[in-house]
Order: sequence, then structure tokens, then C-alpha cells
Amino acid sequence: KATTPNNADAEHASRPFDRDRDGFVLGEGSAVMVLESADRARARGAQIYCAVAGAASRSNAFHMTGLRPDGREMAEAIRVALDRARLNPDDIDYINAHGSGTRQNDRHETAAFKESLGEHAYHVPVSSIKSMIGHSLGAIGSLELAASALAIRHAVVPPTANLHTPDPECDLDYVPLTARSRRLDAVLSVG
Repeated sequence: KATTPNNADAEHASRPFDRDRDGFVLGEGSAVMVLESADRARARGAQIYCAVAGAASRSNAFHMTGLRPDGREMAEAIRVALDRARLNPDDIDYINAHGSGTRQNDRHETAAFKESLGEHAYHVPVSSIKSMIGHSLGAIGSLELAASALAIRHAVVPPTANLHTPDPECDLDYVPLTARSRRLDAVLSVG
């Protein structure tokens, strides 16, 4: 099961990492980002929100949502992205999680953060904006990137809304309910 049956209460239906979650809420929206060199952006007087330092993607190539419980594919993508960005796990100040609200994905993601970041996974705040806006499927990556850029710019870690009872298998700091002020230099987004 992917989508929640609780759409009658859409404001509270999306509950990533919560013990009582039962699927994702379909959302709508997208964002557009202008990617250009820092020199060119400065030359035209653009407002610069962030720099994309590294990127990577992986898949299991067998099933669109058939995620391995050990988080191997996502952990490998995180390691490659960090290598390309010339960052260490301890450099990450915040993780913008995929956080779809499905049991399979949330547990896969928790395992991937532990595998790729080691002990630092227990010390870095993680949250899911899908708890507030739902999952817009193919467009969600653009929204996750925009949210990450705004988090850096405004020095705030967005909360995971509706996270009242954490799933014991999702035992990281998933920033329940309330945003936090925090200087952010390096954000990992896996949306």
C-alpha cells in the first residue's frame, strides 16, 4: 500500500517516520531553480541561495518501490554525492529526507543514513517536507531542492509535521512538529 486512506484529514494524514503512518498523501506543486556558475550569477546580480556541491543517483533497477531494508542503494548514492562534493559525513548540518510516509521507505531511508553517515546520523537533524506538502511524485525533487536552499538561506530546519509517535525503527532525530533555528552550511537532500 502506498497512499494513505486518511485523506479526509489531509492536514494530518502525511506522517513520515511516525509509528502510526499508513502511506503517503499525494500533493501538487513544483519549483524551478536556475543552475549557473557562481561567477555568472554574481555578474548578473542574482540572489544566490545555495551551491550544488555534489549529486548522485542509484536504483535497484528491478522495482520502482521495491526498496531493500538495508538502504544499500540510497547509502551508496549518498556516499558518491559526498565524495563529489568533497564533504565528510560530519560536514552535513541537516538532511532533507525523502520521508514519504510509507513504512518501507522510511525504514529504508533510516538504514541508509546510518550506513552512509555512521555515528553522525544520530546527531544530524532530519526532516520531511512531505509531511506538510504531500508527495508530488516526479516534481518532488524540485521542491526538495528549493526547501533545502531556503533552509540554508534562513538558517532553519523545517519540522516533520504530524510526527507524534516515532517509529522505534526510525530512531534518528526527525525534528518532530517544530522547526529549529540552526546555521546550515551543508544540506543533504535525498528527495
